[in-house]
Amino acid sequence: MKMTQPGSRAVPSCSAWVLVKGVQVLCLAIVGLAFAAAQEERPNIILMLADDLGYQDLSCYGSTAVQTPHLDALAESGLRMDNFYTASAVCTPTRASILTGLYPLRLGITKHFRDDEAHLPPETITLAELLQDANYHTAHVGKWHLGGLHLAHIADRANSIPGPHEHGFDQYQCQNEEPPLRGRMGADRTLYRKGGTCLIRNEKQVTPDDPYYSMHFTDINGDETVRLIRDYSKDNRPFFINTWWFVPHTPFEPAPEPHWENAAAPGISDDQRRFRSMVEHMDAKIGEIVETLEETGQRDNTLLLFLSDNGAAYEGQIGDLKGGKTDLHDGGIKVPFIASWPAKIAAGSRSSAFGITIDIMPTLCAAAGIPISIEESVDGVNLLSHWLGGPAIDFETRGAVFWQLDLYENLQRHYPKPEPYATEGARNGRWKLLAREGVPVALYDMLEDPYERSSVLKMRPEVARDLQVELQTFLSAPRLSPYGR
Repeated sequence: MKMTQPGSRAVPSCSAWVLVKGVQVLCLAIVGLAFAAAQEERPNIILMLADDLGYQDLSCYGSTAVQTPHLDALAESGLRMDNFYTASAVCTPTRASILTGLYPLRLGITKHFRDDEAHLPPETITLAELLQDANYHTAHVGKWHLGGLHLAHIADRANSIPGPHEHGFDQYQCQNEEPPLRGRMGADRTLYRKGGTCLIRNEKQVTPDDPYYSMHFTDINGDETVRLIRDYSKDNRPFFINTWWFVPHTPFEPAPEPHWENAAAPGISDDQRRFRSMVEHMDAKIGEIVETLEETGQRDNTLLLFLSDNGAAYEGQIGDLKGGKTDLHDGGIKVPFIASWPAKIAAGSRSSAFGITIDIMPTLCAAAGIPISIEESVDGVNLLSHWLGGPAIDFETRGAVFWQLDLYENLQRHYPKPEPYATEGARNGRWKLLAREGVPVALYDMLEDPYERSSVLKMRPEVARDLQVELQTFLSAPRLSPYGR
């Protein structure tokens, strides 16, 4: 499979980028009954998102700590991308970018939500809504962190803020996201082992007689995904399952056997052993998901994606990359990415092309045969032809890409946050600019210096100026509010 340099398309104009619910009606009128044709050819989609997994935390990406045989096999069965990025260095903004195809700043999301009243704006159109309208089963499993999962929200949904149902998911199963509960379980390090005690399923809190009540949260997420596959395989409708693992986010807890025993190694800390066991546990559950697809005859025509929501925190591996979670150097935004679709994507494919989480929505819409004119309504680009063996879209076509993140002064690693501190980033081809409040603080030549060791800001001021102008245009564009007002 021939893969070429990075790529995609120019950023839409300020007046064009917001894909809102009124646009959806018009777009769907255009396609009419086209979704019903060749329905069996449209793939099932399973999107699996890890939490705080570093660029080198899978053995197929060079991990020296954890063996991930099931994810390694998944990568070998399809495409591995070596230069894939998240739209933010923390979780909530990236999650919003995946579902909307928009930069998080377009939605007014500039940092992670704190389990308060913040939420994904109801005006946005999500990937789940588009697939739902295209006659897909849609389900969300696991971490959500986009608002609306307090019991008070559910009790008065008509007058409250939206949750997974309102954003296009027919079914969902998540943890209660109320601050006292999650904060206490995090501090006690019981969020995984007692995860079933605070589950919410389809607007109802589970009770002690529920089969998941006493189970480990990673097992719950894997088993629920398996259950949904078996259920959805009974009819001819394609399905979209959005499985967002909590692993390996803190609190670090020992995974059940045999993973805890397998994680033992001389000279490592207790937290490092816990971390390793958690990643191995997730890998094993992913193996069960793939096995279920094979048993139900769904494997060949299922598009499976796996990636992380941001770079590594604390115990994760990032190799020689700089930074980590909360930081806009590559250690905070460069992640592993696997796409497997045996019917379409050649096994053993590997790409050095640039990709970013805003590309996921338009690419999956293309895979699902949703012929909606979203190219002028989202920031991402359609990478499907590249995944299927075609050339990558270069930066000359894509134009610059951008990052924005409110300043986090502390790095979630075991070393200080690297300077310079930045609140924005811009990338165009080989050049990556870091800025603080719109003012350039560093410029890196990512071809000559992929680990961002030496800024060339003073040597290439003209490059910095050009990127700064584009960055300022991006920062001044209108945006929605994450509070729906």
